[in-house]
Amino acid sequence: MTKTPADSASWQPETLAAQALGWVDPVTGGLGPVLQPSTTFERAGDLSFPHGRVYARGGSPAPEQAEALLTQLEGGADAMLFASGMAAATAVFQTLSPGDHVILPKVMYWALRNWVLSFAAKWGIAVDLVDMGLTAAVEAALRPGKTRLVWLESPANPLWTICDIAGIAAAARRAGARVVVDSTVATPVLTQPIALGADLVMHSATKYLNGHSDVVAGALVTARADAEWEALKGIRTNQGAVLGAFEAWLLLRGMRTLYPRVHHASQSALEIALRMQRHPRVSHVLYPGLPGFAGHALAARQMKGGFGGMLSLRIGGGTEAAVAVAAGTRIWKRATSLGGVESLLEHRASVEGPTSPIPGDLLRLSVGLESPADLADDLEAALDRPQGR
Repeated sequence: MTKTPADSASWQPETLAAQALGWVDPVTGGLGPVLQPSTTFERAGDLSFPHGRVYARGGSPAPEQAEALLTQLEGGADAMLFASGMAAATAVFQTLSPGDHVILPKVMYWALRNWVLSFAAKWGIAVDLVDMGLTAAVEAALRPGKTRLVWLESPANPLWTICDIAGIAAAARRAGARVVVDSTVATPVLTQPIALGADLVMHSATKYLNGHSDVVAGALVTARADAEWEALKGIRTNQGAVLGAFEAWLLLRGMRTLYPRVHHASQSALEIALRMQRHPRVSHVLYPGLPGFAGHALAARQMKGGFGGMLSLRIGGGTEAAVAVAAGTRIWKRATSLGGVESLLEHRASVEGPTSPIPGDLLRLSVGLESPADLADDLEAALDRPQGR
């Protein structure tokens, strides 16, 4: 176990992240986080557990440093790491009972949307799909006494819709519902949903929290360590959805550079969005940092220090033209995921399939740490290249 400086509670979040809460290994004085891979722990002669641990599935020291850091960065009461973002997200829905009602965004992370609809149909849970950019639509969909959960993404993948977290949280609270915010894209660098009234924050930690495209992980952060939080802990333990020791160590390694990475990606994304607005073959640029974007004013109030590293382009000429542009890039890599050091480009409609609500002319861009000028030049070259070449 490592020790933490007594005054670290007063540090700014950038300092907390860079120093991983200031932990130092008390045995060696090492500044790098210690990797503890043990899956089982010794009992005392009287068969008690003096270290408070039995078996890694129910509680391992490996993720504790990353969980404690994430708790601090999000301003929560506790955090849990999971084996994937889907494991974290689906655990929340597994706390529901037959007859409960939930509200989801119309456009959200596709794999989770499909899972929830399938799970809800089998489990007798009512689901409404709502435009979360319209707080009044969420208020209208709430069923006091029946709605248990309102799930938000902000910015929402891949149209980057901004939700009024505070407004929706207040309405949900009056109806007796919890609000969970998927804050994967914003990260605690740009938005702290708990401070805006959310009950839980979810992250696909695979993305920005890790930031190096080499770990699959998920996280939940709670505003309160209450009975519902304990139920979530039980689900993680019973399903074995724990994060491995090496993955937890890599995740903490990535979190130490979270702030400079997110700030760089946000600045670059804005620069690229402004250039793409001027290109005649781009019909729409979807990015919260643009003054003409529908949710810009709300994003400016809700997001601090930037608007994120994700944007989408709608290409004139439809699906065929968008696919041709994706095929023509050299620096942007055609791959699924986001939040890594390398810039990624994806044609979402073809990934999601024929029932996807995403327009066929849309390309989703995850801006990495490369030169924004190089990235914009690469896109412009692909846009200017004659189709079919």
